[in-house]
Amino acid sequence: MQNKLSTLHLFSLIGINMLYACVGVCTKLASQQPTFSWMYILFFGAAIAVMGLYAVLWQQILKRIQLSTAYMFKGTALIFTMLVAALLFGEPITTANIIGSAIIIAGIVLLARSDD
Repeated sequence: MQNKLSTLHLFSLIGINMLYACVGVCTKLASQQPTFSWMYILFFGAAIAVMGLYAVLWQQILKRIQLSTAYMFKGTALIFTMLVAALLFGEPITTANIIGSAIIIAGIVLLARSDD
């Protein structure tokens, strides 16, 4: 395993957390459908499929980078979920959301710099 985070690994971590945000989209869309309707089953099935893909990709990432580095980026999934919720569902982004996102990003930057 490498100590330095390559650009490819960085984009992989960000991409997988974007993928994880898609689970929230699928479950939100499922919740807007009548229970056990075809659309409900479709969206719920998509959420399960995306989670399965996420699990496989996460294991592949963990083979290539340190666990502590990978988990450092898990907080970005919350940021992506917030952004997707705002863009697709019109949910408001509050001051608390912005402060929380800034804290997550600052934490990632601080931890990444401490590895140098």
